[in-house]
Amino acid sequence: MTADPQKPITMVMEDYLEAIYEIGLEKKVVRVRDIAARLDVKMPTVTSMLKSLNERDLVDYEKYEYVDLTPKGRAVGVEMHRRHETLRRFLTDILKVDSKTADDEACKLEHALSASTLDRLISFMDFIYECPRAGEAWLERFAEFRVRGCLADDCAALLAEFRCGIRPDSDEPRETKSH
Repeated sequence: MTADPQKPITMVMEDYLEAIYEIGLEKKVVRVRDIAARLDVKMPTVTSMLKSLNERDLVDYEKYEYVDLTPKGRAVGVEMHRRHETLRRFLTDILKVDSKTADDEACKLEHALSASTLDRLISFMDFIYECPRAGEAWLERFAEFRVRGCLADDCAALLAEFRCGIRPDSDEPRETKSH
């Protein structure tokens, strides 16, 4: 029985394609044992999945040979890798989740978010890193907020500081006086 190439790619298939892509970045060739080690599964499990992926034209695989991604499989692998790295960075850099937990949770989240939501998250991260009103100071304040909660005096002072650089009824920054 052959797999229906029209059926959606499952999360497990996405994980395999991502693993094959990542192993390919590290090594000249991708072997079944490399995939099994990366995904912590047995080699017969990998072989079975590779047959399904081959039937869907996502990999080129023949028994006892190396594994190659097809252009279609490579596109999925690249996208899953991009999603994983973006989510891992968000969890570690912004939310300060420990690296191991962030990696595990990014793996779960990468399948759940749409491409448009992930693009918005990437834009948000870019904004945090690039906007002068956000950046490291903003992230430090977020870390303080997580520990202490919202203190009304702190919030009022931050709001006044923010307003200092914005003209009323305008998005344009105004010249600020030295404080």
